[in-house]
Amino acid sequence: MTKAEIVAEIAQKTGMEKTNVQTTVEEFMNVLKNSLKKGENVYLRGFGSFIIKRRAEKTGRNISKNTTIIIPAHNIPSFKPSKVFIDEVKNNVK
Repeated sequence: MTKAEIVAEIAQKTGMEKTNVQTTVEEFMNVLKNSLKKGENVYLRGFGSFIIKRRAEKTGRNISKNTTIIIPAHNIPSFKPSKVFIDEVKNNVK
């Protein structure tokens, strides 16, 4: 499902204009991204958590040049679904 499909479905279900829904969805994503940039986790009860995970420094290989490189420690965004979300998806398998 794409962002446009999500916007269309929300607009159809709520009766709101697509432009208003699109603005709301985009602003939600901006708030989420900005919170994670600041190092703040985002918790949505019954849905899941958007969290920052710390990756340790590690040694990697550049296979084409046959050299070793150091990959520095860095943060990555991650999503951890709630137990309710996991159960709903598990129980809906067809």
